Amino acid sequence: MPWFVKIEEGIVDKPTFDQNVPAHQAYVQELITKGHQARTGYWKQKGGGMMLFQATSMAEAQAIVAEDPLIKNNCVNYKLYEWCVVVE
Repeated sequence: MPWFVKIEEGIVDKPTFDQNVPAHQAYVQELITKGHQARTGYWKQKGGGMMLFQATSMAEAQAIVAEDPLIKNNCVNYKLYEWCVVVE
């Protein structure tokens, strides 16, 4: 299954962002349970973060991202890329 990367930057204040983090974490855990091998994290040096996950297609990846609470609650701007792995 292809890998996808959502690169994001925060667009709300920290308290608003932080109140949506538990729902985002629960969503990522749900993706893991469903076999998408999702991982999420943030950049230590600056604002923003990344979510890495597997999906069957770009359409499925877009649908997955659309359901992320950080997206649904307008906490981040993002770009979505298919990541082509060359060495495993």
